[in-house]
Amino acid sequence: MPDVTRITTSHIEKQNHTLRMHCRRLTRLTNAFSRKIENFEAAVALNFAYYNFCKRHITIRCTPAMEAGVEQSQWTVAELVERCGE
Repeated sequence: MPDVTRITTSHIEKQNHTLRMHCRRLTRLTNAFSRKIENFEAAVALNFAYYNFCKRHITIRCTPAMEAGVEQSQWTVAELVERCGE
């Protein structure tokens, strides 16, 4: 449970910026778009899963999921694809 009193617009804007930079479907003037909403939702969900379970962050020296205690180890992309298919 996040501490709501510590949430600022800076955190939200940083997350939005990170998502836009990693998921090119969300930037303007791009040819990477989804014709179906289901494909768009899957692309965004896959991006969030990769960011939280596979990508090692320099500042915390692990993945956000490991820092939060959700996972014990960093996932590989193969593990991510395998688990997303379940």
